[in-house]
Amino acid sequence: MSLGTITMSMRLSLQIITAFLFITATASSPPSGFTVDLIHRRTNSSSPRRSNTDDDQLRSSPYADIFFETSEYLMKLTIGTPPVEIEAIVDTGSEVTWTQCVPCLNCYKQRNPIFDPSKSSTYKEQLNCNSPNPSCDYTLMYGDQSYSKGRLATETVAIQSTSGHSYVMPETVIGCSHNSSGRFRTTTSSGIVGLSWASLSLISQMGKSMHGAFSYCFSPEGTSRINFGSNAIVSGDGTVSTPMFTKKEKSGFYYLNLDAVSVGEARIETLGTPFHAVDGNIVIDSGTTLTYLPASYCSLVRESVEKVVTSAERVTFPDIDTLCYKTNTMDIFPVITMHFSGGADLVLDKNNTYMANGQAICLMIICGPLSPNAEKLSLFGNRAQNNFLVGYDHSSLKVSFKPTDCGVTQDNMPRDSISAALVLQFNIKFVLFIFFLSLIRL
Repeated sequence: MSLGTITMSMRLSLQIITAFLFITATASSPPSGFTVDLIHRRTNSSSPRRSNTDDDQLRSSPYADIFFETSEYLMKLTIGTPPVEIEAIVDTGSEVTWTQCVPCLNCYKQRNPIFDPSKSSTYKEQLNCNSPNPSCDYTLMYGDQSYSKGRLATETVAIQSTSGHSYVMPETVIGCSHNSSGRFRTTTSSGIVGLSWASLSLISQMGKSMHGAFSYCFSPEGTSRINFGSNAIVSGDGTVSTPMFTKKEKSGFYYLNLDAVSVGEARIETLGTPFHAVDGNIVIDSGTTLTYLPASYCSLVRESVEKVVTSAERVTFPDIDTLCYKTNTMDIFPVITMHFSGGADLVLDKNNTYMANGQAICLMIICGPLSPNAEKLSLFGNRAQNNFLVGYDHSSLKVSFKPTDCGVTQDNMPRDSISAALVLQFNIKFVLFIFFLSLIRL
């Protein structure tokens, strides 16, 4: 549910109001940041403003929840005053963060109550559109032909942490959707959290204190997390990084450069094919489930899989155009490795690239676009990203990957708090050492 493009009834002239989050534990503490949990539920810029949290909240890095539902990951956050909780799809391919709103002319059924802006004291429709028309209407069309239509507004957005504190963003531009349909009818989410590179995305509106950095760890089951700011830095053993690119004609998307795909020991280069590029040829997209490659190049990958899998019968299904075999074991399938530029070689688990549907096991790399009417973009979907800690860093213009068991609950203390605590412990021990040393000298 991704790759949204936005059209306005008039040219917008918006001032993005962002929030500052300060860490005051020690002078040597890293920049501010916070973490949000991702929850899995299995079913078939520029004017910074300080958050209105208290000092204890400012010293914390909160955790909140993201869930997996059918094919998307949903992030919990609250909007409005008093706050109303919503669960929205985490989408690096979308700009606008929107939720279904009352009055709902054409809305799908969602899990949480639909947001009623008339009951929020901080809701304010956008009026600065340089047009006689006082409203700022929007229309969003997605690659899978889903859509959202509504009105832009400013509202208080808060992300509740597992520590009980919130990171609060007053006067954040959101979309209030009064008409949404398409494949959204297969989800119970409230809308979308836009995390693209564009100016209206949630990460862009967080301001300089978050350094344009976020990371997530998608678990195929259980609870997983999304991180912002200093907590989003991905490093350590096993981490690989690749440059990310943006393109004027597709502004906001995070492009990576895929140099080759290995099927077992066979490496299929993009060099010499129309798919080859040096400035980005595939979009990394948290809002799309599967991975899509151009048909001509994808066919080479399929052929390599076929050469390895010779002990099972090929089967076809009318609703999916992919390589499927009648078998109940993954052991017969080759390991697939994605080779991104900069030496970022992602050795994918078989569950990242193959899926059992009860009758067969199918390759989850699709040849062709997301839908017949969709833009012909190659996509690196969220299933292939499962059990990698994936970090986006706007300052270094890199995306980093670290193999991680995303379903394992990590220590609730955020990394910046841990660093501050370690510094404090070291200082105390050092002072005690000097004190006892002075006693010996006396």
